[in-house]
Amino acid sequence: MTTTAAPTPDIDDRGITTVAERAVERIAAEAVTEVDGVGGAAGRVLGIATGGEDPDRSAKVTATVANGCATLAVRLSVVYPRSVAATTDAARRHLRRRVAELTGLPVTRVDITISALHTNTATARRVQ
Repeated sequence: MTTTAAPTPDIDDRGITTVAERAVERIAAEAVTEVDGVGGAAGRVLGIATGGEDPDRSAKVTATVANGCATLAVRLSVVYPRSVAATTDAARRHLRRRVAELTGLPVTRVDITISALHTNTATARRVQ
């Protein structure tokens, strides 16, 4: 009894996998929460903040996918007194690695805008 395996299609016959920009945005927004010292950003309407910066919210990410590569624009906050430069460098490295790992798209550019510095502890209001 002889068995034969199904023929493997040629690489030209396999098709194309397309990853939507919205999917890349969601993956990157989740991945950036894995970086220490990074918090979320307030929602915006017409460029105006609609609430305070919230460290528990996710960062805002806009992705562009072109020619098999992704570029990211990220808006986030940083926990004070961490170094902004060190935190953004760590976020860039992590985003490039995780987005490429999860989508198969290399990330060629990550632009980060820091919208606020916040403390780890919530500030309590005092009534006087």
